[in-house]
Amino acid sequence: MRRRPPAWAAALVGAVLLAACSPGAGNGAPPLGERVAVEQGELLGRLDGSMLRFQGVPYAAPPVGDLRWSPPQPPAPWSETRPATAPGARCPQLAAAPGTPHATAASETEDCLTLDVTVPAGTSAASGLPVLVWIHGGGFNAGAGSDVDPQRLAAAGPLIVVTINYRLGIFGFFGLPGLPGAGTFGLMDQQAALGWVHRNIAAFGGDPGNVTIAGESAGADSVCGQLASPGSVGLFQRAIMQSGGCSTANIIDIIRPGTGPSGDTWKPLPLVEAAGMSVSATFGCADPGEDPGTDGILACMRAVPAAQLVPDAGFYWSPATGTDTLPRRPSDLVVDRDLRPVPVLAGTTRDEGTLFTNAFYDRAGTPLTETGFRTVLAAAAGSQRNAAGRAYRVRDRSPGRAWSDVITDRAYACTSVATYQSVSTRAPLFAYEFADPTAPSPYAGLPPDLADGVAHGAEMPYLFDLVPGQPTLTAPQQALAAEMVQRWAHFVTSGNPNGDDGIVSATAWLPWAGDGQLLAVGGAGDGTQLQPGAEFAAAHRCALWGAG
Repeated sequence: MRRRPPAWAAALVGAVLLAACSPGAGNGAPPLGERVAVEQGELLGRLDGSMLRFQGVPYAAPPVGDLRWSPPQPPAPWSETRPATAPGARCPQLAAAPGTPHATAASETEDCLTLDVTVPAGTSAASGLPVLVWIHGGGFNAGAGSDVDPQRLAAAGPLIVVTINYRLGIFGFFGLPGLPGAGTFGLMDQQAALGWVHRNIAAFGGDPGNVTIAGESAGADSVCGQLASPGSVGLFQRAIMQSGGCSTANIIDIIRPGTGPSGDTWKPLPLVEAAGMSVSATFGCADPGEDPGTDGILACMRAVPAAQLVPDAGFYWSPATGTDTLPRRPSDLVVDRDLRPVPVLAGTTRDEGTLFTNAFYDRAGTPLTETGFRTVLAAAAGSQRNAAGRAYRVRDRSPGRAWSDVITDRAYACTSVATYQSVSTRAPLFAYEFADPTAPSPYAGLPPDLADGVAHGAEMPYLFDLVPGQPTLTAPQQALAAEMVQRWAHFVTSGNPNGDDGIVSATAWLPWAGDGQLLAVGGAGDGTQLQPGAEFAAAHRCALWGAG
């Protein structure tokens, strides 16, 4: 990857861009400087090579005290120029597992509702650049917007990229009976950030009428949640969903059969409310023999130190449905062809499940044996267990690797086909499978029996510089990364990932229609080709799982 230039070189590049070949050149408006006025006051950003950075910008009031488990409120204005030269705090979360290449620290800081804006140097307030709002992944329990550096995407457009934080875990998705916003505070934070972008992005040279929301993993689930939510209407025009989205699958139950509804991404509100009551009891805030009412329980829970809440009391907190924010489960809207019709770019990696087998079995100290594999496969397949046994064999791979294929097929590939088939009937949908067999796993070092796959998140270092822990890409990988960045930037700009710019290969990326086709992203140039949807479904045994 390219090394950061020395300070004098960065200044020279910035000056040249400002003077001659900037996005705003020729429109008569002066280029942006490091000071930009937004609705709360003036920001002081910084020039970083060919990018202007405005970081740690509050889009909502700190959700502390009485604002813990309340809908996001407007941030307070400031009178003096506010430094915006470093990312804001990560929302409360545990540290990444030891040995994770993309290592992240724990946080107990609830004052975390901030965003970062990356702008190509030389942009003027009149440039009207397209805008990409990135929603990070992490299972709704980890991550931060500052985990990615989007400078390559910003330069390729050119476009403006906004990365956001939102409340996670128990802080983002806690619920109690009668609590306004129960189970959806994190989604409401995302909407508050989108609203801030809509009102303020023109000051950075962005077009508030040309906004794409994008995310990976839980970030992609969040994108689908916003496609389904009435509260985000009018705040974006396109969507990108990477390795997540509108799935019908209960991902945790697929990884570990028998987990039940508590492992589902989209939880009915009564389930979240019941979990909130149970967790409140563990902190001494709810007595089964008494009824202090929601207000009393809430006041008690708001007094619990954040450090005690971060472990989440053993419950997987994620968005609640049947709420004002999310009236219906997004996958139901997909089935009914009632999801908001906007152009979509969506896809998966070829071997998503390897990361989850590693996390839920190998790292947990319970690697699958052949007997264990047959047990979980029978639980997953039910009456189709014999057919599943023939389809997933362990003769040429470890039990864990075979189970990874099951996770990939059931939780990602086959449910994605169903989404593609439905969504494409109402708006253009461009589907892909990231299949570069050389791609490194950026989020976990995988053991040899799992490392042969294209893991969940493997496309991320091709699109972003990951902060910290960017895997080193080889020259062929860098060539593919350049093509992917250009395709993504084209989509953000126009809703079409194709472009005549000499970087993207000659393979045209056709939208899904009828039985469909995907872009099989296996390498630069001819390494990326269209694949019929039926062929993709067959490769992932979707007929066995009732899809494709």
